[in-house]
Amino acid sequence: MKNFIYSIFSVLLLGIYSCNIPRSVINPIKDVPSQYRGLNNVDTTSIGAIPVKEFFAHQAVQQLLDSAVQKNLDLQIAIKNIEAANLLLTRAKMGNLPQLNLQVTANSSRPSDNSLNGISASQFLNTTHIEDYNANLALSWEADIWGKISRQKEAAFATYLQTSEVKKAVQTRIVAMVAHSFYQLLLLDAQLAIANSNLKLTDSTLQMVTQQFDAGQVTSLAVAQTKAQWLSANQLIPQINQAIQIQENALSELTGSFPSAIKRKATLAQLEVPVQFAVGVPSVMLALRPDVKSVELGLKAANARVGVANAALYPSLVISASAGINSFKASNWFNVPASLFGVVGAGIVQPVFNRKELKTQFELAKVEREKLVLQFRQSVIKAVVEVTNEQAKLENLKSEFSIAEAKVKTLKQAVKNADLLFKSGMANYLEVISAQSNLLQGELNLASLKTAQLSASVELYRALGGGWQ
Repeated sequence: MKNFIYSIFSVLLLGIYSCNIPRSVINPIKDVPSQYRGLNNVDTTSIGAIPVKEFFAHQAVQQLLDSAVQKNLDLQIAIKNIEAANLLLTRAKMGNLPQLNLQVTANSSRPSDNSLNGISASQFLNTTHIEDYNANLALSWEADIWGKISRQKEAAFATYLQTSEVKKAVQTRIVAMVAHSFYQLLLLDAQLAIANSNLKLTDSTLQMVTQQFDAGQVTSLAVAQTKAQWLSANQLIPQINQAIQIQENALSELTGSFPSAIKRKATLAQLEVPVQFAVGVPSVMLALRPDVKSVELGLKAANARVGVANAALYPSLVISASAGINSFKASNWFNVPASLFGVVGAGIVQPVFNRKELKTQFELAKVEREKLVLQFRQSVIKAVVEVTNEQAKLENLKSEFSIAEAKVKTLKQAVKNADLLFKSGMANYLEVISAQSNLLQGELNLASLKTAQLSASVELYRALGGGWQ
């Protein structure tokens, strides 16, 4: 017995000195910039840390976002994934606990009369049947010598945290999509109002040209061209109405509802784009971005799985014990202490023929970890690029909007002048039509630019890690 115990400890000590299980992975991101491109900001304050209801101050947007967070099906699926990961984590935490099983069996067999068991039963027990009644508790426990069980718990915990970050990432995406859809809906409302206003102008011009034609001042060509302009303006209205219905259906889907009209107590003109957004520094953004943290946690889980695969190459020590009552007669089954029995044992299992397979699994686990190192770096670079792009987009859209605003102001004055000149006979109908057409395009473009600014602000908020708070 002593020799057996010494042999066990010799094998274990040899494995301890030869086993090299990786405990950690060096952070693969060492060169994160201290500032975003084009900014010399020392303030670490970021809009990404602002709660959703503070960033989206308008009540109409808040109601849609509340509905989306509660009812969106993608978010509900993400929550179920968290629940599943929590169950797996609970199971992994019990890995160090011994297994205890209760077993109760009753067997009756009739051996051959010419077999050893049959002859023995006939001679010594005076029976042709052999019965066995057993009730026992069996305990089994694997010693976590190489850290395999602890690394399994580490992987399960990282996976659980990862599912939580995935849920946050899904929420940031849903919040951004709802805000984009709402702003797009307001844009369509504004475009519809512009189209109706332009239709009234064109209708007035058509009436004047028709009157001039009746008076013999213009030809039928003038009437035809003016009416074509009126029809083009009129055709735009059903197109916008169709787009509004489709956009409302998309918003309904995002909020987990069947298609219905979306109530909106705001107009595009009532919404203001902030003059300046606080973006902070890249390190703050990386701490807030749930998608980046998700990849980082995936890397931690992959590193833990490398440890598990490495530990599988080395011997495992299992200690077992069993105790209960046993008898070959039912009448003596519960005759205590005569029916009591107990067994204690320990065993070491060392992979031999399947070592190559385990070695391959270990190498595959390392390759998966290396892939996640690259994915982590890729996600960090992508996050910094997104913030830089949205910041640049906002700056340029602001300048473009100012120019477009001045252009619309000029075009409105041009329409008034063309109308006065046309009435006084100093301008022809083509100049009036051209001025009205230019104003229509200018106003539509101005509304689109404002919506683009609002959407870019939402994307900057998302890129900085906002939307899940």
